Amino acid sequence: MIKQIINFALNNAIYLVLILLLIVITIISPDFLTVNNFRLILTQASTRIIIALGVGGVLITQGTDLSAGRIVGVGAVLSASLLQGADYPYRMYPNLMELPLIIPMLFTLIICAFFGFINGVVVGMFKVPPFIATLGTMIIIYGLNSIYFDRPPLGAQPVGGLAENFTTFVQGDLILGSFEIPYLIIYAVIVIGVIWVLWNQTILGRNMYAIGGNIEAATVSGVSVIKYLLIVYTLAGLLYGFAGILEAGRVGSATNNTGNMYELDAIAACVVGGVSTSGGIGTVSGVVTGVLIFQIINYGLVFIELSPYLQFIVKGLIIVSAVAIDIRKYVRQS
Repeated sequence: MIKQIINFALNNAIYLVLILLLIVITIISPDFLTVNNFRLILTQASTRIIIALGVGGVLITQGTDLSAGRIVGVGAVLSASLLQGADYPYRMYPNLMELPLIIPMLFTLIICAFFGFINGVVVGMFKVPPFIATLGTMIIIYGLNSIYFDRPPLGAQPVGGLAENFTTFVQGDLILGSFEIPYLIIYAVIVIGVIWVLWNQTILGRNMYAIGGNIEAATVSGVSVIKYLLIVYTLAGLLYGFAGILEAGRVGSATNNTGNMYELDAIAACVVGGVSTSGGIGTVSGVVTGVLIFQIINYGLVFIELSPYLQFIVKGLIIVSAVAIDIRKYVRQS
């Protein structure tokens, strides 16, 4: 009986931590459990979930992606610069007519997917370790985005004055009677559904897990490792770009530092959510739960007015504990 309880706790540790966090924060501040608070948490977590799902796919293939945050920044700056209101006096392109949303968004997604593809080429074709490969592209992408952002005559100032149709697309709500669902949550749910299908119901997902589990065995089995690494990294870039577009619309502006350090939050959320650091293991539900845990920590600990320094300690303890439980769980199973 005790062994069964321990196994259950190990296998469901991520969900137990989430429940425990909610209980502790609610005991300290009963006002935390409100529909509006959870609506805010889910809204703020939406773009982070999309980023984490991109990073999660890469981690499953035994990779990592340090360039994620910088690609988010490209998505934010590029989409914002092409979707400024016609009456805004500090437009990056003063003579550019207001474009339909779909054109700048598609262009931005293509550019960001291309950066992801480059990561895949460096990792898959040139066999550069993912940490080094994406560290290098992270720096290059930030430099390119900064050059674009710091264009004369306006120089390095936030790209604001976004067109109303853009901000409505991101900040709007779906009204169902007296209940309002933010569009951001809807977009995140759609992405979650698409990624769940890709990871669990397609050849891409099966081969992605095979590569992460044992790349040599996958190669011998006839899996085109380079092909699927290219797809995984390109898809990740696409997700980062979409998150960058949403982030620009959510905040109402963008700079070359938008998305800075988001990749570390995403990696931490994936690890806490059960994506194995050794590759080959991870679920969509785990990644989403990992992001929600960090969002609840960020929002809940501020809500109960805990010291920002103690918040760092709590986050660090959760990350280390999650990895320790993850390693212990798979050691017990082997």
